[in-house]
Amino acid sequence: MKSGLLFNQKYSIILLKLSISLLLFIFFYLFFFTKSSIFFPFSEPSSNLHKPHHSSSGDEKCDIFTGKWIADPSGPAYSHVSCPFIEPPQNCIKNGRPDTAFLYWRWKPDGCHISSLDPLRFLKAMRNKSWAFIGDSILRNQVRSLICLLHKEDEPIEVYHDEQYKSMKWLFANYNFTLSLIWSPLLMKAEIFEDDDGVSKSDMQLHLDTIDTQWSNKYNNFDYILISGGQWFLKTAIYWEKNNIIGCHYCPEKNLTELPLNYSYQKVLSLIFNFVLSSNHKPIVIYRTWAPSHFEYREWSNGGICNRTEPFNGGLIHEEDVDLLMRSIEIEEFLRAMMKNTNNLKLLDTYNLSARRPDGHPGPYRKFHSFGTMVQNDCLHWCLPGPIDSWNFLLMDMILRN
Repeated sequence: MKSGLLFNQKYSIILLKLSISLLLFIFFYLFFFTKSSIFFPFSEPSSNLHKPHHSSSGDEKCDIFTGKWIADPSGPAYSHVSCPFIEPPQNCIKNGRPDTAFLYWRWKPDGCHISSLDPLRFLKAMRNKSWAFIGDSILRNQVRSLICLLHKEDEPIEVYHDEQYKSMKWLFANYNFTLSLIWSPLLMKAEIFEDDDGVSKSDMQLHLDTIDTQWSNKYNNFDYILISGGQWFLKTAIYWEKNNIIGCHYCPEKNLTELPLNYSYQKVLSLIFNFVLSSNHKPIVIYRTWAPSHFEYREWSNGGICNRTEPFNGGLIHEEDVDLLMRSIEIEEFLRAMMKNTNNLKLLDTYNLSARRPDGHPGPYRKFHSFGTMVQNDCLHWCLPGPIDSWNFLLMDMILRN
């Protein structure tokens, strides 16, 4: 009896020690491997966010934003030679990038097939329609991709540009289809003092309660609108509400209240979605999610690089804490808006498929033959052609379904 009791006690102690060890292992894993940038298993989007729908090429239902990158020997739909609309910082091959494997991948949704690129079908569907793309330089990157995909069927004519060529407008004359790019990196009223190299001579002033009239005054002119942003909210800014300074982001030298990112970004998205819902004009409004960067080893400003040459395999992605924060804010505000039963608000959720493509950025090839240790890498924007083209494949698929 005594020996049996001792055995049970020892067995219980061993189990207790194993349980404690397991809990400690889980704690240390979560603590050390969910901070800053880290590689970890890819988690697919929630089914509550991406409801199954019909793809444009058949009757099967699927979530076009959940899937994987597969090898595609056919290559891109255009080249840096065939498309004259690629801006120099994204013309990676022309700038001397030696590897081309990043061009031979295609996004394949799980459980269904999206239509192959059909620019003629898209242009026919957009006859006499008007589009606006509203946002920052990443959105400008996407617009150039879309123009490259469409220009084989109809040569776009530039009919407007502002002084800095940040806001522009093109006409596809054969279809009377207009595509406008509206530069509004914060989507709100803002005073910006930054040059084209990102050097600012004064702190940005951001009015969190006033939508940018550069796009809101033209809202009624468009049949389709795509909105995106986010990256500029990471910059130093002084926040205004009701014509008074209420705080700032990242301004330690000033005697102002430091407000978290979730305060400003959540407030802005809520205001924008409310504007869309309350407007009497009902265009199709598409919100494109946060575009993750792929700086590794260091930050963008002190030597971070992106020198990978193929997508992540095995379900791994590279995320920053700020990526997770900004995306969670977007999804929360989008779902809150959708609860109001809007039919004209859509989500282009390119976040997860983009997070798997660390190979798609210009890196040091944002300039012609840029080599050397002092070159600042661009691991935020995307090479053209490149993975960003898939954003427009999915965008066209969404529109053609309707």
